[in-house]
Amino acid sequence: MSVSPTVRPMQPPEERAVSRPRALLLLDPLLLLGALGLVACSLVTLHVAARATGGNLVERQALYAGIGLVAALVVAQIDYSRLREYRYVLYGLMIALNLVVFGMPAIQNAHRWIPLPFFQIQSSEFGKVLLIVSLSAFLVDRSRRLHERRTTARIMLLALVPALIVIPQPDIGTALVYVAIGFAILFVCGTPWKQLTALVAVGAASIALVLVAAPALGVHVLKPYQQQRLTTFLNPSRNCSNQTCYQLQQSLIAIGSGQKTGRGALGATQSELGFLPAPTTDFIFAALAETYGFVGAALVLSLYALVIWRGLRILTMAKNLFGTAIAGGILAMLMFQVFVSVGMTLGIMPTTGVPLPLMTYGGSSVVVTFLAVGLLQSIHVQARLASAGKNRGVV
Repeated sequence: MSVSPTVRPMQPPEERAVSRPRALLLLDPLLLLGALGLVACSLVTLHVAARATGGNLVERQALYAGIGLVAALVVAQIDYSRLREYRYVLYGLMIALNLVVFGMPAIQNAHRWIPLPFFQIQSSEFGKVLLIVSLSAFLVDRSRRLHERRTTARIMLLALVPALIVIPQPDIGTALVYVAIGFAILFVCGTPWKQLTALVAVGAASIALVLVAAPALGVHVLKPYQQQRLTTFLNPSRNCSNQTCYQLQQSLIAIGSGQKTGRGALGATQSELGFLPAPTTDFIFAALAETYGFVGAALVLSLYALVIWRGLRILTMAKNLFGTAIAGGILAMLMFQVFVSVGMTLGIMPTTGVPLPLMTYGGSSVVVTFLAVGLLQSIHVQARLASAGKNRGVV
């Protein structure tokens, strides 16, 4: 008698557990390399430029960079999409930080810093990242109404409010960065060209009103030295009696004397002897060009090109519109600051005191730039994880 084999019910195929790769393994290495390369160039330049000002600036800058790097790695492991829920909190925090400095003691005749026991925080610098995230979230909420003029007006108004707050600090450079961030976020999210053109026209008319029409009528919106900083570069030979013209002249002398390979650490007289103003902050690019010449300047600009290229790539691979908007705002912040800061030393842009990212000495600027790099890395990591999830199949 034959025994029939045991019939077993059909079982679904087992799914193998696929472990999610660690976020640190999905970072963009070239973006990180570009940022660290700029920090290294900053330390080398500060070693020479700080001789005129004194102090242990190199050690402090290295400490700021270390803090910023740790913060960037932490942010890179967070899903940036969660920040969208806190848009009102982030925007309110930005406004509060920019307002609280008016109640702090003035430092160098300016209300820009919040003094802490061991260091000072420049609130407007941290406002850049807070503005990028909050504006991106507000715009995504109205993604189905991007073509409406009301949406464009609201986003630019949200960018203009903090800009108008920081101008009296006084900090015109950061105000311009805020406006550039708002415009860039609208651009990358697909705002119609007619509305963008209208914004440019309104901006040009506002500049003409403040710098030309209002002074002609006896109304001075800006202080005399602020107006000189914004207009001297247009015709420096016409009036070279002001401080801004002197700064520009010394910057051009320093850059020209660097020639191809620079004058070296012992021959950089403009920086070391104190002729070049603010060689560690506003005019650090001039100090770099004098010490290391065209080769050093080209290296730094190449590192910025690397960072911007990787940022553009991350913008295109973002998993959602929120990531695209954040990446666009960060790129606008970096590109605007590099163009204005370098152009200022060459005499093609006004002297506004915009920091050169990761090169200019200052803890707030360095940490904020690393936070921006961390956000770009978070967008890259989440895009890679989303791509891996789509390609994952049942084995």
